Formats: sequence, C-alpha cells, structure tokens
Amino acid sequence: MDHNKLALPVGTTLDRFIMRKQEDFPYATGELSQLLRDIALAAKIVNREINRSGLIDIAGAYGSQNVQGEDQQKLDVIANIRFIRALRNGGEVCTIISEEDDEMIQTGNNQGKYVVAIDPLDGSSNIDVNVSIGTIFSIYRRVSPTGREGTAADCQQPGTHQVAAGYVIYGSSTMLVYTTGNGVNGFTYEHSLGEFFLSHPDIQTPKTGNIYSINEGSSDSFSPGVAAFVKQCKDNSFSARYIGSLVADFHRNLLKGGIYIYPATAKNPKGKLRLMYECNPLAFIVEQAGGKSSNGYQRTMEIEPKTPHERCPVFIGSRELVEHAEAHLAKEKKAVASK
Repeated sequence: MDHNKLALPVGTTLDRFIMRKQEDFPYATGELSQLLRDIALAAKIVNREINRSGLIDIAGAYGSQNVQGEDQQKLDVIANIRFIRALRNGGEVCTIISEEDDEMIQTGNNQGKYVVAIDPLDGSSNIDVNVSIGTIFSIYRRVSPTGREGTAADCQQPGTHQVAAGYVIYGSSTMLVYTTGNGVNGFTYEHSLGEFFLSHPDIQTPKTGNIYSINEGSSDSFSPGVAAFVKQCKDNSFSARYIGSLVADFHRNLLKGGIYIYPATAKNPKGKLRLMYECNPLAFIVEQAGGKSSNGYQRTMEIEPKTPHERCPVFIGSRELVEHAEAHLAKEKKAVASK
C-alpha cells in the first residue's frame, strides 16, 4: 500500500495564509490579519445559523424595516449582531457602517485603526427558498486620529482607499473570497474541521463571457443604452442568469465570465445597490481579478461617497463586457446632448 496516500495534506488554512501574506503590508503589525480572522469567525457562526434555519424559528420576516426601507428577515438581524459583536470584540475596528443600521456604529475601540463597511446578509429574502446568500465587507484605514471615535470622513472614503474587501457565499459549499490588493483568493469551509481552506488561489476572471445578469422585470424603465446592450447580449445568444442574490450572481460571473448589471431605473433612479458595502468591495475584487466595475460612466472605486448609505448603478464583471455596456451608454449620452 502507498502510505503517502493515507495522509494526504488537507491544504492551506485561511489563518496560515493570512499570516504568510502579512508581509505584503509594510505598515501593518498584525491588526489587519486579526481583523480578517474576526470576520472569518463571524462567517462561521452565521453559516451555522443559516444551515439550521429550517429547523428552528429563525427564518422569515423579522417584522421591521432597515434604513433602506427593506423588510428585514430574522437572519438579517442575527447576522448583523454576529458580525458587529465579532468586530467589536476583536478590538481592531473603531467604527462600522452596516446595511442594517442607519447610524455609524461606534465599537468603543477608539485605538482601532480600521473602519468596516458591511452588508451582513445579502439576498436574505432568498433564505426561505434555500437559495445562495452572502456577506459582503470592505475594510478601510481610518483617516481621523486614533484615541477618539470614528468620524463621517472615516466612513465615506472612495473605494480606491480600501485595504481589503471580500465576500462570503453560503451555498452548496460556503466560501470566503477576499483581496488585500495583491490578487484574489478563495477559501472553502470544511465543516468537520471548522476551517476555511484555500481552494481557489489567484482567481482570474475571464476577459469576456456569455452570461448577462440583470432583472429584466424592470426592462420597461431601462435607459436606451442599457436596453441596447441587453439586446446585443440576446443577439449574441448570451445566457440570462439572475438569481436575485448579488453575491451569488457576482460569484458565478467572476469564475465563469459575464456581467452583472443593476442600472438606474424609474423606481431606483440612483440605482439600488449601496456604494460603500456592496459596489466598492466587489469592484475591488473584480479589478484584482482582471475585471472591471463602473456606474456606466465612471470607475466605481473613484466615486466620492456623500453618505454612508449612498446608492449607485453598477456594471461589473468581465472587462470587455463592461466596456461594451459603457460604449452603449456613451452613445446614449451623446444622442441626448445633440438634441
């Protein structure tokens, strides 16, 4: 018997990978590494809650709305509590902005060097039908002096100032994907060991693809440029894939090639997705993987946020497809200007 096969290595754990990569940050002394571990710990706890949601009474609506005017699910509230608690107890974060809270959350860690923007549970309305959902997070270095509470300036930085960003997808397997500006790596959760293991090293998204993801139920209010691009996709026999969970749609297109679009519509003239904790972190990831993200006219990460919960349109995915969409919007803008 080949004894080598009896003890095959299980792979690199997230903790070990983070420690190895710490040298990528000349200014870091371990705080960012600890912060990423805190997020991973909260993700494990939320994963446990999601997996037993059908067995105990934590599925369904919570009975209130969040700051966005959206109906909260019970697991929205649970995930928000878990991530805030992990970040507060970790000690590295001074301030948090969350989709579920109107105001900035001061952790009491006034010496903390970092600010976190987070969507604790994206796509939570899909929980009851067992569809993939996720967590999205973005990490910034604070710009205000340490020793005091974080400020609005800390929480309204452009995406180019991100030091790390990532997402967790809770699906057929649970994955954590993140970047610190040195490529994108994905880790799959091994339940029996309670560890994330490196499964998708150095993720590169295809330059183009044949998938477009957009809610065509709003097609009557698409602008001419968006409508023209969608028609081009159909004329080229693209596959329409839209789950309704941003993380799930983004993750599929990141790996397979495609474009995700949430444009401005009559119902949401400024777009629906939030810049700070949805668009910016995913833009950071897709750019590090070789893709592109914009609001149709401007690079997503260069948009100057005016409020923590600011919304914006997004065109994100394979570089060539995003550039084709931008070209259609440029034609639309030129046609309007010439009238």
